[in-house]
Amino acid sequence: MGKAVRRLDERYTAQSGRVFLTGLQALVRLPLMQRQRDRAAGLNTAGYISGYRGSPLGGYDAALQGAGHFLKAADVKFQPGVNEELAATAVWGTQQVGLWPNPKHDGVFAIWYGKGPGVDRCGDAFKHGNLAGSAQHGGVLLLAGDDHGCRSSTIPHQSEQALVAAAIPVLCPASVQEYLDFGLIGFAMSRFSGCWVGFKATGDIVESGATVTLDPDRLQICLPSFVLPKGGLNIRDPDLPLAQEARLLQYKLPAVQAFARANGLDRVHALGS
Repeated sequence: MGKAVRRLDERYTAQSGRVFLTGLQALVRLPLMQRQRDRAAGLNTAGYISGYRGSPLGGYDAALQGAGHFLKAADVKFQPGVNEELAATAVWGTQQVGLWPNPKHDGVFAIWYGKGPGVDRCGDAFKHGNLAGSAQHGGVLLLAGDDHGCRSSTIPHQSEQALVAAAIPVLCPASVQEYLDFGLIGFAMSRFSGCWVGFKATGDIVESGATVTLDPDRLQICLPSFVLPKGGLNIRDPDLPLAQEARLLQYKLPAVQAFARANGLDRVHALGS
């Protein structure tokens, strides 16, 4: 077991060991860890985060701003959205970096965040972005802040139905440690399958805290053997809508299922003795 991290700034600077994080701080640290993994793999990537605040992710923008110098040092850009849809279309734009000549980076991994009603508002942008696909060295994670108990909403809500309607796979982390683990897995899944990936965030985890392990070798992500169609699964240009839909249904979603099986993501935990 690695050493415990005690200085407050090391929650974002430590490369290994253990550190205490809240759920929000884990979501701030996530892009820093993705950049670290990419750098170790020889990739020159950058990160982009945009969205619109709302409980339980209402403090995410403040936490990102507070860690701004750490994000800047890792080439991660935080740009709050004017609204949820504009943030989603900006995230879609990050996946197009490799379509233009002489890109500055190998790819841009992106995080969108918003409350459940914001997920509902973004249906059109999510469908178009998911059909177009993620970049090979990019990837998109959609943080959906869900308020099942209607503590800060006009109605109780959850986002799985809206994301599934857009053919977007959904990860449901159950701890602060899984915010880090599932976040990294989500980026890998997005890159492998070409899909955008949903990430369910609820208040009981966002607002909690836990000691997490940061050791870079603890998470081994397996890329399954999968027969790719001509041109692969990622974003390309030109790409007609019917070809996008056929690729999504015939290849990209099965690739998500293969990735989930290879990494043991669909687990059932028995409660009690």
